[in-house]
Parts: sequence; C-alpha cells; structure tokens
Amino acid sequence: MKGPFGKERICGVVATDTARGMRAQIRRGLGKTRTFELRLDYLADQRERRALFAWLGGHRPRAVFIATCRRLEGGGLFRGTREEQIGVLAGAVRAGCAWCDVEIETAKRIPIGELRRALAPARILVSYHDFRETPRNLATVVRQLEKVRGDAVKVAAQCGSVSDSVRVCESVRNRRDVVAIPMGEFGFAARVLSLRMGSALAYGSIEQATAPGQLSLEEMSDLYQAGRITRRTRVCGVIGDPIGHSLSPLLHNTAFQARKFDAVFVPFLVRDLREFLSAMKGFGVQGLSVTIPHKETILRHLDGCDPLAERIGAVNTVVVRGGGRLYGYNTDYVGALRSLENRLRLAASRVLLFGAGGAARAAAFALAQAGSIVCICARRPERARALARAAGAQTIAHADLAHEYFDAIVNCTPIGMHSAARGPTSRGGSPLTSAELNCRIVMDMVYRPRETELLRLARRKGIEVVSGVEMFLAQGFAQYEIWTGERAPERAMRRAVESALDREEKSKQRRK
Repeated sequence: MKGPFGKERICGVVATDTARGMRAQIRRGLGKTRTFELRLDYLADQRERRALFAWLGGHRPRAVFIATCRRLEGGGLFRGTREEQIGVLAGAVRAGCAWCDVEIETAKRIPIGELRRALAPARILVSYHDFRETPRNLATVVRQLEKVRGDAVKVAAQCGSVSDSVRVCESVRNRRDVVAIPMGEFGFAARVLSLRMGSALAYGSIEQATAPGQLSLEEMSDLYQAGRITRRTRVCGVIGDPIGHSLSPLLHNTAFQARKFDAVFVPFLVRDLREFLSAMKGFGVQGLSVTIPHKETILRHLDGCDPLAERIGAVNTVVVRGGGRLYGYNTDYVGALRSLENRLRLAASRVLLFGAGGAARAAAFALAQAGSIVCICARRPERARALARAAGAQTIAHADLAHEYFDAIVNCTPIGMHSAARGPTSRGGSPLTSAELNCRIVMDMVYRPRETELLRLARRKGIEVVSGVEMFLAQGFAQYEIWTGERAPERAMRRAVESALDREEKSKQRRK
C-alpha cells in the first residue's frame, strides 16, 4: 500500500561532508531503495551543497528525496540561523527534493503559511528528536507536532528499555502519516518492528549512522527485508546481554526467506528480563531464542516447560502460545550432542565442561545421558557442585586440570567471544592455558570468532578442534522447527553463517 512517501518504506540516509561522497552514496543506495534522506547539515559548506543541488537538478534520479538540514539545537550539525536553514532547504526543493524534514524547534517559530511558501512545492515532515530519553506522554508530543500542520510528523526518542521502544512505536498506531524512530541500543529491534506497527518509514544508513542504534540500509533491506513487513508478519527474536555479537538474526532470517515464511527475527538487548517479557507483547513476539545471561532465570517466568528443559534447569527456546502463555524448550542439548557424537564415542568417554551456566547445563545432561563421564570445572565451585549433583557428574578443581586427561574439553563460558558487529573484543583471551589442554578434542561453544584463542592453543598442541559454529547451527535448526513446525533449510542456514564468518575473518586479516 502506498504511503505518504511513496511505495518505499525504507529510507536510505545519505550523510557525508562532500557532494561527491553523497552522489556515490545515492548510487549505492539505489539498489536497495528509492527513498533517501539527504543530511545537508553534514556537508562541509554551502559550496558543497550547491554542487549536490546542481547534480540532483541535472540528473534527477528516479527517487524520493527528503531534504534535512538540522540545526545544532535539533541534534544536527548546521550552525547557521533558521533563515539560512530554510534557505538551504529551499535550494534542495528547487533541485527536486519532494519533502523537507523541519525539526520542531524551527517549525514552531515560523508561521506554517510562510514555511510552505518558502518550501513549495515540497511537502513538510515536522520532526521531534529527544536524544536523552523517551518522553512520558508521546501522544502529547504528536499533538504538538500536528499543531504545526505539516504533511507528516516524525518522533525520534532515545530508549532506555524495550518498553520505551514499544511506546515510541505505538505512537504510530492507526496512522499513515507518522514516522516512529526508537533510538539507542534498546531501540535496535524496534527500528525494524516499527514498520510492522505502522510507521511510514524506517531509516537505514548507507555509510554513516546519523542517530544512535541506526541500522545500515543493507541490514534493513537484505537481512530483515523490512520493506515487506506487515501486521501479519510473525515476530521472533533473540534476547541477551550482550547481543550485538549474535548471528541468530542472520541464521533465522535466512531460514524464513528460504522457506518464504512470513516472519522476521530481531535481536533484543535485555537487561531486565521481567520488563522485557511484559513489553514484548506490544511487538507481538511469538518465539524467542534465549542466550546469556537469561537461560536459567527465564524458567521463573514460564507458564510451562518441556520436561527435558525443566530437568536441565535452563531454557534457550521459547514459544508464545494462546493467551500469551510462554512455553520453554532446550535445543542446546541437541547442539552439544550433534557437535561431538560424530567425532567421539561418547559412551565411557571422559569430558570436561568448563563453566556451569545454561549452556553447560544442557551439555552436562546430554553427555551424561549418552554415557559420558562428565566433569565440571567452574569459576564458582558451588555452581559446579550444584550442576554435578543435578546431572550425575563429577567436579574438578581448576588447579588440578594440568594434571588430568580428558577425551574432550568443552568451553561453556563466553570467554573468547567478541562483538565484531558492534565493537571491539568484549571477552577476549582463553579460559584455559595450553598446559591445561590435555585431551583429544577441544570444543568451544563460542562461535564468533570462529577460531578463538582457545582453539588456536589446541591446534598448536596438535589437538582436534570443534568450532562453536557446529553447536550454534544444530541448536538453531532445532529452534526453527519448534517455531514453524517445518524442517529447517539447513544448507541455506549453514551457508549464510559460514559466509558471514569468512567475510569477517578476511576483513580482520586486511586490517592487520
């Protein structure tokens, strides 16, 4: 259905300091969308703006352009007066821009008749930005924007929780002329889901993010296929803290697209589990993947649980049933078994699990049931003892590892994980030293990077290694089948994850 900005629902953000750079970004973006926001306040000076306008006027790309020249008080970079700001926007209109985004700080000080005359024939998007918090009463904010009597309004607010991001998105309900922009790390998933709730646009940066938590145009268009989302689209997601490293969105969106299943999978940063579980109803979430640190604590919030998951005491998969009831499963169990059973005769093998969290619990029960002699070593000995009692395993002190031999050693901690997509290494290094790796096989549940420091240490000793990618894929296949009732497209899912990790490793090598 055509909205106020045309057929496109994803807006590519063009932002750099030169006209040449902006032209290049527009050309790149045309393969993904035909709607662009031109951040004219990012251009170095008026000469660069004139150069861009001359190109736009001469080439007239088949696209809808929204001109924005935000002043400092509105969160932009433009240092001129309001009159100079309107002059820049008027120049953009003469060059062919169909819309002008005018922030409320400027719009409320200029009579609408005067503003329309200055920017005719362009339509006016009146915008509000709060880079500190989400206002308590967003309905009042929308009414204030509407008083300016523009053609559409935009609300962008920093979110301090998932609940805030839901409230920002709900400001667009039953409207076709409102753009909702949840900002910040808690608004990441909501930037995609805002389209499901009725936002007229969602923004994606072509090269440079211009607001906190802004996704790239490529992510919006390809990974999430946000332009195809409707109110009927099923919503699933992964919850955790941290969450930026997760490849679960790539894994499951690839599967949905391969099967032509109308669903989207998004990452939620969750620090307060109770708050999230209450807020997620606003997004219509129907399935969850659960990761660190919520695999055990989520049990207290479920309405029902698979007997195996209940016995393990950890859940990594949740289905939302009728009436909003939450039912939990554990697919880490399957992942641990599949990762080792083809490399090792599990019956009577001696396996060390380093760690005692949710992933370790699943592995301990899976291996013990397969007949392995399971040993637990953890930073907190009391947790190791509790898990050993529950799973029928043994405990071993960290100080004794250098003098013990195992058929396999499995790292079940996040040590060695990095967040390549969102920043530098967050938990680098190895949980064990080379002297402590006395075994035939070393497996790391960390899958990003694919080769962790632990696996490199093992390779140097001639020990066979198993990447966490194997467990990640196996548990993900099982999750997909639980949520959809269909067989997972395993080949497509594996290819997508391995290709992403290959690109990441090549990029890392080039930077060295």
